Amino acid sequence: MPIRWYGTGDQTDPTYLHFSRIVNFTIHAMAFAALNSGLWFVQQIRHPWINLKWLSGFWLVLLIIHLVFVIAKRPLPLNESIEKEE
Repeated sequence: MPIRWYGTGDQTDPTYLHFSRIVNFTIHAMAFAALNSGLWFVQQIRHPWINLKWLSGFWLVLLIIHLVFVIAKRPLPLNESIEKEE
């Protein structure tokens, strides 16, 4: 089942922006998993690649930073945002 957004595609809506960041993070994580596992598989079949650990580690750090960014930018629940305005 594909992911769907049932609201309006308004770029100023905080919930829509958070949903967009989650989708972007999911694509980033899937690319990391697919390419990283493929590279490690090819390394096991063929000759060893010395820098693969560094590449995998660096990309994992970037993925974790991306996750922290997505969590930090999540919108406040509606009742908390109303209390902050007062």
